[in-house]
Amino acid sequence: MDLEFFMKPEGLITLLVGVSAFATILTVAAPLLQGDQMKARMKSIMTERERLKAAHRAALGNEAGRLRDRANPGLLTQLVEGLNLRKLFEAESSRDGLRQAGYRSDRHLVYFLAARLITPFILGIVFFVYSTQVFGDKIPTNMRFAALIIGLVAGYYLPALYIKSKIDRRQLSIKRAWSDALDLLLICVESGMSIEAALQRVAREIGSQSVPLAEELTLTCAELSYLPDRRKAFENLGKRTGVTTVKSVVTSLIQSERYGTPVGQALRVLAQENRDMRMQEAERRAAALPPKLTVPMMLFFLPVIFIVILGPSIILVMALRH
Repeated sequence: MDLEFFMKPEGLITLLVGVSAFATILTVAAPLLQGDQMKARMKSIMTERERLKAAHRAALGNEAGRLRDRANPGLLTQLVEGLNLRKLFEAESSRDGLRQAGYRSDRHLVYFLAARLITPFILGIVFFVYSTQVFGDKIPTNMRFAALIIGLVAGYYLPALYIKSKIDRRQLSIKRAWSDALDLLLICVESGMSIEAALQRVAREIGSQSVPLAEELTLTCAELSYLPDRRKAFENLGKRTGVTTVKSVVTSLIQSERYGTPVGQALRVLAQENRDMRMQEAERRAAALPPKLTVPMMLFFLPVIFIVILGPSIILVMALRH
């Protein structure tokens, strides 16, 4: 097969079917081939802890390390700084989203900002070339430029959609494990452990259930060790996760640090509320299930039932006519 075959509609359909089949096989086999990534993820957390330590030292007056890091910027960094993309694409809000997705370094922010600039042009050119090569003179010129505009718009939103998907997956993992983590934290605090030791113990235990939550708790322990304001460390935990239940616990921990109120009682109330919220969410989803099943049953189940019931009668009537 040459390139001209894939430029035709039937060739494109064949290619998409092949890619879909490969993606299905990969999706089924990926969990079997994926090993334990807990050690690698914890290694990255230790690297982040060292970065926090270096940042804290720089805030105290040691700017030499930061200047050395900026001495040899890469090509993408020069592009971002030269075009002032940090201001154009609201770098602070983008940074918060990247942190919620698990990308914490400044290098990830540079990649994301550069992708928001480059991806629209790439998709726009691909859409325009494809519409020109496949359809040729069958479509007017304005339709080709319409395909170009569609590619530009899709490329502009594609990096943000990818980050949003990563955020949703991480938040779902954190939500599923947060109830157990909160119960473990309550047990550790009531047994007499400090909040730092309790967070470290919970991070070790909850890692097998939710690696993102273990990462965030480990980072919080690191920030509690190096940040002069402990309240800031708890606030960062709520910002990095973006989960409402985590933010409520963070608020209680901040109030406990500020006013000296007992942490165990507040955690017990929050743990019970979290369990009740999960039960209400499960009941809400169960109540919404029958309306969602109506259309699939009408499209897939009822025709099969009619075929099974009426099929023998139709075959018998056709046989009697002959």
